[in-house]
Amino acid sequence: MRIAQISTLYESVPPKAYGGTERVVSWLTEALVEAGHDVTLFASADSVTRARLHAGSPCALRLIENTADPQAFHFAMLEQVVACSDQFDVVHFHTDCQSFPFARRLACAHVTTLHWRLDVPGLDLLYRAFDDIPLVSISNAQRAPIREVNWIDTVYHGMPTQTLSFSNEPGGYLAFLGRIAPPKRLDLAIEIAQRAGVPLKIAAKVDDGDRWYYEGNIEALLRHPQVEYVGELADDDKNAFLAGAGALLFPIDWPEPFGLVLIEALACGTPIIAFGRGSVPEIVEDGQTGFIVDSVERAVRAVARLGEIDRARCRASFERRFSAARMARDYLRVYETILGVASSARETNPAASLEGA
Repeated sequence: MRIAQISTLYESVPPKAYGGTERVVSWLTEALVEAGHDVTLFASADSVTRARLHAGSPCALRLIENTADPQAFHFAMLEQVVACSDQFDVVHFHTDCQSFPFARRLACAHVTTLHWRLDVPGLDLLYRAFDDIPLVSISNAQRAPIREVNWIDTVYHGMPTQTLSFSNEPGGYLAFLGRIAPPKRLDLAIEIAQRAGVPLKIAAKVDDGDRWYYEGNIEALLRHPQVEYVGELADDDKNAFLAGAGALLFPIDWPEPFGLVLIEALACGTPIIAFGRGSVPEIVEDGQTGFIVDSVERAVRAVARLGEIDRARCRASFERRFSAARMARDYLRVYETILGVASSARETNPAASLEGA
């Protein structure tokens, strides 16, 4: 199958450090190449892939975000996708609603995976205006705010099984990994660790737009003797950080669409203590691979129960449910579905275009 994967340009594919969407695009692209498909990746020029690379920007846009308009690069790339769409069987967008007007002009079938939250005011009007666009959600919970659109399937993210390795011997600390931003509630993670009497290690980035939150709400908390802030980790350092933790703390205060760090922790055998919002109940098996809680008090009690969790079961859950090979198989079924819809449309009306297929 001739498949085009269309990434965002904010980070390279894969990203050098933090970057969820681009990392998933990389894992999917490489798994499809491994399965023998003809794959073209539209991404930044500093991306690394075994697929055919079509550069949409000279480098990851975060490197030049203060001197460039990111939308200009995205719009130019999406127009290039339209221009060469007759070369593909399927175009798979990972650019959320940005690609919708372009998708309607393609000469082939297409599908869009939504990677972000859908509860933002105004999005319901936008998505209903484009209710012909085939969509894939990354969790069932992600769909809740907008259900009456063209949902094709839910496909959970998947990671290559060799990316992170299992450890059955955790260290004596809790871990927080991600962004320092209001919805991630690092302040609650610090409170949980302090009240449980367990050290907390924090590996996180601070985006420019969240620096006010870091400086006003978090920076002083990092001075506590039980707290160690190690900054933003590269992939090579993430395995030791997660595998050495007694648990990952995930006290989110927003409807998380997926939460890539959750499956990264499971891959290392590390249990999860998470607030049950968004996708969490779909990923964490309560009492089996971690604990789903609804308050700081219950999170503290969960820390004391970590000995009940079998770390080998966490790894087994990852391998069974969240591998890149499983994700690729799921998406191939999605592609076959939309190609079947397009074929049926042509048989019904030979003059019809593939728009909305």
